[in-house]
Amino acid sequence: MMKIPNLLLMVISNNTTLFFIILTIFISIILKKWNTSVRNYNKPFPPGPKSWPIIGCLPQIFLKNKHALINRIHRIMEEMNTEIACIRVGNYHVIPVTSPELACEFLKSQDSVFSSRPICMSANLISNNYIASVFLPIGDQWMKMRRILASHVLSPTTFQWLSCKRDEEADNLLRFVYNNQCISINLRKVTRCYCGNVIRNMIFSKKSSFGSTIEEEEQVDALFTLLEYLHSFGVSDYLPWLSVFDLDGHKAIIKKAYAKATKYIDIEVDKRIQIWKDGNKTLEEDILDVLIMLKDTNGNPLMNVKEIKAQVLELMLASVDNPSNAVEWTLAEMLNQPKLMQKAIEELNTVVGINRWVQESDLSRLNYVKACIKEAFRLHPFMAFNVPHVSVSDTIVGEKYFIPKWSIVILSRLGLGRNSRVWEEPLKFKPERHLKMEDDGEVVLTDSNLRLLSFSIGRRGCPAVKLGSTITTMLLARLLQGFTWDLPSNSPCNDLIESSKINHFSTLPLLAQAKPRLANAMYI
Repeated sequence: MMKIPNLLLMVISNNTTLFFIILTIFISIILKKWNTSVRNYNKPFPPGPKSWPIIGCLPQIFLKNKHALINRIHRIMEEMNTEIACIRVGNYHVIPVTSPELACEFLKSQDSVFSSRPICMSANLISNNYIASVFLPIGDQWMKMRRILASHVLSPTTFQWLSCKRDEEADNLLRFVYNNQCISINLRKVTRCYCGNVIRNMIFSKKSSFGSTIEEEEQVDALFTLLEYLHSFGVSDYLPWLSVFDLDGHKAIIKKAYAKATKYIDIEVDKRIQIWKDGNKTLEEDILDVLIMLKDTNGNPLMNVKEIKAQVLELMLASVDNPSNAVEWTLAEMLNQPKLMQKAIEELNTVVGINRWVQESDLSRLNYVKACIKEAFRLHPFMAFNVPHVSVSDTIVGEKYFIPKWSIVILSRLGLGRNSRVWEEPLKFKPERHLKMEDDGEVVLTDSNLRLLSFSIGRRGCPAVKLGSTITTMLLARLLQGFTWDLPSNSPCNDLIESSKINHFSTLPLLAQAKPRLANAMYI
């Protein structure tokens, strides 16, 4: 065996020593940078499960289906007896919150710190590379789109201007239910279809055929598929370099649903833009006309075609989920407690009467009806968590916990609404609790103290609270004023409530039979 020269050994030894010196310095710099802000603040992270290097809690937390993961996160918080936690996934710190006080700190007192959105696969695909408002990280594009929504699309003037279109769909709802009174009605399908019809009419001036066309039904189904997989804790949302492999199949599902949801939108937008270019239209009639005709200071179109299409999709996504879910659950709870339904009907009889249909101008006085809806928002949220917020700098919350820059904060709608520290008998459906809170004033569907999260607040709050509240309340009010509701004779139990005991976010639809309450001439 040939002997290695001493000089060569010395070189190898020196290079190895140099390598380890450089490696040690590099690791020290990284650790120092990672720990600097923690030491400066001298505060701990919120409590959380132990994590692995690099991948964090991915194996024990995120390699589960969405519903199991939701339960797991809440179980971790219960086991640790905490209303805020820190779950590390890859390079991210995920901060779930169930405390109203801390939620207010995130969305009110430190709103500017938590004003951004995460970069993730699902939001990127659905927002067409972050060009609409809700999913945009903080920046110039977000400010532009938010200003367009607040000043032009969802302004009080536009809301009032388009009331006739909402009235048309409320009348179509009554006719549909009246014509199907002899069969069991799928109230999940009806409520979702109604919400889709309202926003479709407001955007495109298209009167609905109430789910009788395959295209309308396909689009609504696709919208709910996108909502199901948006920010759904997919592996690629937290480890972006795995996106190409689509390990959990989310990417393929989103792409397929996106194509179905946008097919109708693309056709309508392209057609309308051409009509304006050809000079065949001079009067703005709906939201799409408004978006197309917006101009910048130089007289050029303020929005390009991609932005218009992305914003239309976002408006539709934001309009269909909460209203339909809240009304379906309210009716389910009323069927479970008939006295609640009777009390709501008595209020409608007093405020509106039986000789005309309830109108939007009546809604402010329907406090018990709105209290029932608000209780459904509290107890039965459509999504377990709100749209995530991202911190743009290091900070301290609750005077106790360090939250590093780029942390992903998720407020638990389920945890806030069912917090036993805040709510008496939190699992019981009790609309009266909201009447007491309002002190005989008008009941609103929001809660500024975030004891429930129906519509988000703050800088990234929902800009369509008025529209969402109106769609929801009108939907329930018309269904209650127009019909008495009973479970089908062949259904011994309330399928929605019973199936929710197994999985709150994967339930069977509510089936019920309707019987007209008012004179037949009212429905014609």
